[in-house]
Amino acid sequence: MKIGVFLPSQAPGEIRASARFAEEAGLDSLWATDHLVASGPILDSTVALATAAAVTERITIGYGVLLLALRRVAVAAKQISALQLVSAGRLAVGVGTGNPAHGDAGWRAAGTSFSGRGRRTDEALRVLPALVTGRRAVLDDGLEVALAPGSAMPPVLVGGNGERAWLRAAQFGDGWISIGSSPEDVAAGLQALGDLAAGHGRPVPRATVVAPALDGSPAKAAERLAAYAEAGAERVILAPGGEGWRPGYDFAAEVRAALGSRA
Repeated sequence: MKIGVFLPSQAPGEIRASARFAEEAGLDSLWATDHLVASGPILDSTVALATAAAVTERITIGYGVLLLALRRVAVAAKQISALQLVSAGRLAVGVGTGNPAHGDAGWRAAGTSFSGRGRRTDEALRVLPALVTGRRAVLDDGLEVALAPGSAMPPVLVGGNGERAWLRAAQFGDGWISIGSSPEDVAAGLQALGDLAAGHGRPVPRATVVAPALDGSPAKAAERLAAYAEAGAERVILAPGGEGWRPGYDFAAEVRAALGSRA
């Protein structure tokens, strides 16, 4: 079971230290949330990930999740390929359509609509691999374009717990990000994803669980993560607490050690 953590994107001065700590602790991945207008201050996700990549060498960096529909797809592809290159191939691209709880202010500020975000996300995912890898692609207005330099296409992980997200993950995703799901829900979701992916001639996306409920000691948390692994999840991403990043990162490292002792 891989264990990732979110970067403290609300605290710009802590990005470097937290990224170095996570890598030294042997954690699997670092993730940045993505909003234009959120309920509190938050760094641009690409800047946060680039900063983390610059001070680490091995750990995966990931969008958790990128709101593709907030941007022109060519702009997003340029950011993705640049991050993939400067991180030496360590990027993972989580993709989502946005939490309705934040409202539509960010979408309006970006000059786009909240209501059409699902359709635009699907349209973007269709052309994203070609744009990221430097091949020619036709955009929605008919413009044919190739971006340079291209990079290897990073894995795409589609976020969401609903049927529409499963359809998107089955068609476009290498992975599926489930939010707060139980091991039983993960197993059921993977069963549904398997059936959908087979219809597209694609393998079952691998499962990542964001913010699993892990109350108690690291040993009890490790036991809970073993149940997620048995259900088919390959990674969890632990959400930050309210006391800064360090306590959550310490806990994640202790859980990782407890998992290792079970092997």
